[in-house]
Amino acid sequence: MTRSSPIVPGPTYAEMRDPALLPPELRQRALAALRTDELDPLNLFNITWKRADNSVNALVLPRELTGVKANIIVLIGADFPTGSHKVGAVYATLIEAEAEGRIRPGQKTIVGPSTGNFGIGTAYIARLKGYRALVVMPDSMSQERYERIRRYGGELDLTPGTESDVILTLQRTYAAYVSDPHYEVLAQFELLPNYRFHRYVTGEAVLTAAARIGNGRVAAFCSAPGSAGTLAAGDAVKEAWPNAAIVALEPRQCSTLYNNGRGQHRIEGIGDKMVTLIHNILTTDYVMLIHDEDCLRGLKVIQDGTHVLVERLGVPEAQATALVDRLGISSICNIIGAIKTAKALDLGPADNVVTIATDRFDRYPSVMADLERRAGRVDDDILELWAKAVFLGATTHETLDVRGAEQKERLFRQKEEVWTQFGYSVDYLNRMKSPDFWQAEIDKVPEIDTRIAQVRGSLMGR
Repeated sequence: MTRSSPIVPGPTYAEMRDPALLPPELRQRALAALRTDELDPLNLFNITWKRADNSVNALVLPRELTGVKANIIVLIGADFPTGSHKVGAVYATLIEAEAEGRIRPGQKTIVGPSTGNFGIGTAYIARLKGYRALVVMPDSMSQERYERIRRYGGELDLTPGTESDVILTLQRTYAAYVSDPHYEVLAQFELLPNYRFHRYVTGEAVLTAAARIGNGRVAAFCSAPGSAGTLAAGDAVKEAWPNAAIVALEPRQCSTLYNNGRGQHRIEGIGDKMVTLIHNILTTDYVMLIHDEDCLRGLKVIQDGTHVLVERLGVPEAQATALVDRLGISSICNIIGAIKTAKALDLGPADNVVTIATDRFDRYPSVMADLERRAGRVDDDILELWAKAVFLGATTHETLDVRGAEQKERLFRQKEEVWTQFGYSVDYLNRMKSPDFWQAEIDKVPEIDTRIAQVRGSLMGR
């Protein structure tokens, strides 16, 4: 039997939600590690949406860029360890397994099925906590993603295809790893710690970010589902503001929630050809399609067109500069969706639309290089054209209202088609049709936190 190593301590859900609960000295050491040593395990305590002053890491987009009256608030995931908020869902899933006594460092290999950021997070969290990591992902993602996983010490098991072929990664994961006792699978598409992290931690950050802007309410929350974990923040929004609209965004080229469509697309991290198990369909109000090329062009504008935004669109220079290096492709998708939502709902200057910037630009230089090869020379005139078309010209076309019973049942059927083949019973899936199911899952957080603290014991010096 493999000898286990001591558990490396990390935060509870409550501490991720509010790092001011941490001992001040620990908080300061963790913040220092974030700046100086990416691989210091203290960075586990930097898994939070909060800045050093405990404010939410968010910004309001300039209206010169969005062209709408409503406030578009973007939570910035770039400052999480690894540069993506996906690390939070990975950590939550792993720490719950440790708290339940299922795993200890040195005993099992951690497996993360992913198309990128969750896989990067799997390799990173495993490295910090002393586990071997293996990431199952498609073989046609950006090279930067593979390189980062390897840099953190993760191994790769590549399956055929792109973002839209994630079902093949699930099939490989189930065939090779789920039943093997040597592996612990962090199954982001189906394990509820992902849901809990985003409803409890991200949801609070969404509400707090909007609290001092406009009327202080959230009129709409938009997110493009990959695992659909981030959409769980919408459940926290609904709990606070029942009339808020929760909008799921999809690639136009892979419109699975919209009309059960399938196809290849270029928005890495979303649009996985399925209704994920942890997607709470009950709280999704609208599905909206976003063209993948708009996301690539929009990222090019943000990254290389600061002077164009300032000189030709009138965006304040400080606000344009603040976006550089801070956004990825799915971030642009979410921003376009937020703009379209503000237009579709005819929101005014007091209204707030909140969305998420999942990761930062460092994962996408190769994707931008491919865009330039396809588009030809991208000069200032092209950047201005793209900025006006992608952001200011965003339309409300291809927006589907899924609040009715018929649409809900269609989405539930799609979920059943996927997950019964992976061993989930129809009875279990039917329980997900009740709000009580989802409330019971979030109600587990205090008990889970108690177990995390007990396992952590004296390692935090408490």
